[in-house]
Amino acid sequence: MNIVLLGAPGAGKGTQAVRIAEKYGLVHISTGDIFRANIKDNTPIGQVAKSYIDAGKLVPDEVTCEIVRQRLEKKDVSAGYVLDGFPRNLIQAHELDKFASIDVCLDIDVDEALLLERICGRRVCSCGASYHISTLNGKDTCAKCGGKLYAREDDNPETVKARLATYNIQTAPLISYYGAQNKLKTVMCGTKTPDEVFAAVCGLLG
Repeated sequence: MNIVLLGAPGAGKGTQAVRIAEKYGLVHISTGDIFRANIKDNTPIGQVAKSYIDAGKLVPDEVTCEIVRQRLEKKDVSAGYVLDGFPRNLIQAHELDKFASIDVCLDIDVDEALLLERICGRRVCSCGASYHISTLNGKDTCAKCGGKLYAREDDNPETVKARLATYNIQTAPLISYYGAQNKLKTVMCGTKTPDEVFAAVCGLLG
């Protein structure tokens, strides 16, 4: 089973992708992870991507698509995968159809007001742990390592609103794209707890 996972920033795609992959025996493929791996290994396509990133530019669609195509050629994805962060627009979706067969597009639907609250209230630690101010009860240290918690620089209302606007313009049209192919399944309870959302996902996937 090959899955495309959609959802606005803060919808919890990463959390659900990991759980879906584990339950169904799939490979979780995060676009960000692929980029970092290629750059770290200094692959030819990684060098191209790094040249854009270092210049502060967006990596072109053709480079992103090629990185994903190469990843999907590896043997470990033979049983299926969850694509997290790709495709991001219709150009990438059309290109994906040329080298992959997608079975399901899962869209995690979350109200934008809640997304704003969720992202702006996020606090992280250098160890990788993530929290929300609603559950910290005023604490400002990590429960795992004792490190100082902080808000990411881009977790502010202005930046988040800009990210959501970009998502609505570029990525949201994919909902109609996969809907027209009868591959779309919408998770309507995206505002609930990760466990409740995952239960809904499993109900859709069977």
